[in-house]
Amino acid sequence: MNHEHGDAARDDIYSKVIRAGKRTYFFDVKATRNNDLYLTITESKKRNMEDGRQSFEKHKLFLYKEDFEKFAEGLLDSIDAIKELREGDNDYIDPANISQDEVLENKEFTNVRFEDLDER
Repeated sequence: MNHEHGDAARDDIYSKVIRAGKRTYFFDVKATRNNDLYLTITESKKRNMEDGRQSFEKHKLFLYKEDFEKFAEGLLDSIDAIKELREGDNDYIDPANISQDEVLENKEFTNVRFEDLDER
């Protein structure tokens, strides 16, 4: 690997992209110089500018190993609360009850320009 640019290539371990309508989520596992692993979660949302061009608004969250368990617990508790609050709501779709084939059938893919991904 080429390490000329501050070891940027060294710290990328795993990456997962989730496209959800106008938003794309990036889950990136990275390593520190001490080889500790951490997670970055990036939300990228497509915006249409007045001149017709498109831009991407990005928000990034860094999650470190000492917070993994509490973060996961809080996320799952929050999703369970939403499910309870939305029981009987026909507009709410429980993602746990959708097959991968159904997701792909109904998926609206977002066209992401690679030059925008470099800015994460």
